[in-house]
Amino acid sequence: MTVTSPDPQRVREASLEELHRLRLPLPPPNFPLAWEPGDLVELRPGAEIEVRAAILNVVLARVAGMPPELATHWLDRSGLQDRLTGPEWQFVAEGDGDERSFALHLEALFALAWLLGIAMDLDPLLPSADGLMERLPNLPQGETFSAWRQRTLAAPRGAGDAAAQLDLYYCLDWSYLEAERRRLPLPGQLDSNAVGQRRWALEWAVVFTGPYHGDPPGWEEVDLST
Repeated sequence: MTVTSPDPQRVREASLEELHRLRLPLPPPNFPLAWEPGDLVELRPGAEIEVRAAILNVVLARVAGMPPELATHWLDRSGLQDRLTGPEWQFVAEGDGDERSFALHLEALFALAWLLGIAMDLDPLLPSADGLMERLPNLPQGETFSAWRQRTLAAPRGAGDAAAQLDLYYCLDWSYLEAERRRLPLPGQLDSNAVGQRRWALEWAVVFTGPYHGDPPGWEEVDLST
């Protein structure tokens, strides 16, 4: 459902209060807002988020040692082979690519699970929740994508709540990188890589409509440079 986005300045004030509570560096005064007053916001369709979560689940299974023929067979049975990005397919089918970078997707997957309502809390102090993989397609038992959807019955978050979470992780991404650059202590168990992965998922899933927003990016097109 498309709704009017929450007041970006009030959301930013709440994000900065959270950074202050965590004793992290605050972004400069000219740090841009994630959206403008009056912009519209929506989540990508729940089925699209479920597809992306299922694909990252397979990618992580390959990192953990799932044979490529089993991974591609599962994707084929579930009708998802053509939904992987080029780099994902090369890694899943051929083992090409940086395994360590794909392993980081666990935190992106956790953020997608939060958006789907199957993870309760995206706490910036804690890594992905215990039991997360049990809420995703059971690949060893051959649970198909459609069977997983029937078992899970996702209840996606409201677009306004997702936008506020995105703004927080937008600010956290800057703060963690700055803290690491200055060699300051981090407040919890995450590092900038994990925070950036969560932001990646939120940036992809939360879609704004307004004069300064273009078309929603593809998964590999998400811009985390600012």
